[in-house]
Amino acid sequence: MSDAEGAVRRPNKVRVLLELVKFEHSVFALPYAYIGTVYGAATIMFAVPAIYPTPAPQPTPWVTVASWPTWIALFWITVAMVAARAVAFVVNRAVDKEIDARNPRTAGRAIPAGHIKAWELWAFAAFMLAAYLHAVWQLAPVARWLWPIPLAMFLVYPYLKRFTPLAHFWLGACLGLGAVGGWIGVGASPTAPAPWLLGAAVAIWTAGFDIIYATQDFDCDVRDGIHSVPADFGIARGLLVTKVTHAAAIVLFALGGYFAGAGWAYYAGVAVAGILLAYENAIISPRDLSRVNAAFFTVNGMVAVVILAGAIADRLIGGAS
Repeated sequence: MSDAEGAVRRPNKVRVLLELVKFEHSVFALPYAYIGTVYGAATIMFAVPAIYPTPAPQPTPWVTVASWPTWIALFWITVAMVAARAVAFVVNRAVDKEIDARNPRTAGRAIPAGHIKAWELWAFAAFMLAAYLHAVWQLAPVARWLWPIPLAMFLVYPYLKRFTPLAHFWLGACLGLGAVGGWIGVGASPTAPAPWLLGAAVAIWTAGFDIIYATQDFDCDVRDGIHSVPADFGIARGLLVTKVTHAAAIVLFALGGYFAGAGWAYYAGVAVAGILLAYENAIISPRDLSRVNAAFFTVNGMVAVVILAGAIADRLIGGAS
């Protein structure tokens, strides 16, 4: 076999790693980290003396004098979020490799298909862990004390599906920490209710769409004894749970905005998100699961983006103070 033929047959390792950790799925979590960042920065007000500033108010490395997150804060929050997700995906894929190998939908993934060696996988995970730790240390000091919590939750997640269908909600809590992390990453108070309400909204929104995603593996999960809401209670009941969680998520997004001091533009974004979630639930039924991918990725990606757009527009027109 020629070198050219070998190059064609050998999968590109960068492409394999990107597929393995699903970087494109960051659209589900990153917008909420940015929402937490934007509203968290709004709570940090710089007192400007009435006459001449002596001394003038000074921005922090994470918040400008105008109470907006700095670009460097946004950069390091992005790095922390993406790197933590990458570590979580590596662990999840490694733990689930035998389950994935038995499932026709997932048998072609990098690990069960043998497209990546163990040392390459763990070297990548070590690199992303180092990136995560470095990023956390560039953020507000409180984040440096709390960095183990997201990783610990990510590491627990892949084992839960072996014992409980509540794994959907644990996964949601992992993503919900993004809103809290963005808030405290710029130095805002971790005791404020707003980031926790926003995080709770993200948590149950995620649990809802993860239940939809799990309908794809219903037969394999039942066969292998893997717990999910559809596998344990049936697809119809699972989709009903999704409807309830998505309705509750919209309420929590609204409450989070209230405690963050949000204005009408943010609520407009939440309202559009509610319409999108209603559409998502309308196109999926126990009798027709053909549009699961559209419901899972396309609609939920739009939900995250429109709420972020509403938050940014709100801050631009002075809704949060």
